Amino acid sequence: MKPAPDYVPAHGLLRGKSVLVTAAAGAGIGFAVAKRAAEEGCRALFVSDVHERRLQEAVAAIQKDTGLQAVYGQLCDVSRQDQVDALVQAAEERLGGIDVLVNNAGLGTSKRIVDMQDDEWHKVLDVTLTGTFRMTRAALQVMQPRGHGVIVNNASVLGWRAQEQQAHYAAAKAGVMALTRCAALEAAEFGVRINAVAPSIAIHAFLKKSASEELLQQLSEKEAFGRGAEPWEIANVMVFLASDYSSYMTGEVVSVSSQRA
Repeated sequence: MKPAPDYVPAHGLLRGKSVLVTAAAGAGIGFAVAKRAAEEGCRALFVSDVHERRLQEAVAAIQKDTGLQAVYGQLCDVSRQDQVDALVQAAEERLGGIDVLVNNAGLGTSKRIVDMQDDEWHKVLDVTLTGTFRMTRAALQVMQPRGHGVIVNNASVLGWRAQEQQAHYAAAKAGVMALTRCAALEAAEFGVRINAVAPSIAIHAFLKKSASEELLQQLSEKEAFGRGAEPWEIANVMVFLASDYSSYMTGEVVSVSSQRA
């Protein structure tokens, strides 16, 4: 197993931009990309989550670790249209306009199809796919009139490949990929770019609670480096897609893994 590399220094990729990140509490990809955005020079940051205590802890941690004080948080369940609308309105006001939206909110469980009830199927798709659609729609309604903006979606390699007990999650993430491509074409004429990342496995505390150590080990061993990604390694690619360095990219799904090798 190759060890994880050293944390990459910031290069000012998001200097002067405002960023909104969903599902940013805790220790996963959402928090990593929010912190990375602050480190990369964003002028203001707005984060959301469904857990109030963890959300406030995330805001405080980012302020302390990065020195950026313009960090704001608001509860939001992306399966609720009223909360999505309230989040985007609040972020617009606090940030002086949203330059970048990172759609990170998603939900996964493990269940064989024959044992899965409709409510579990619908819940995973409602948060992971329809939630991304709701946030994208709300963001485009404010970005398109301004003639600029960037949306970065969090998909998964399961949108391309099969894994047992993941039919609902894989279907949702394949939908995020298709949504990314179609929305990108509609948004291009307004100067808005939309791309996605497709991670394979990023090891963090929440994942360790929701999956067995044996399964995580098996999945990690399939990777070229023999390990799962650090959340910040996924965040680095999301920040690149959010930055002007990717100005000619839209409708793309970038695999952040060795699954496409």
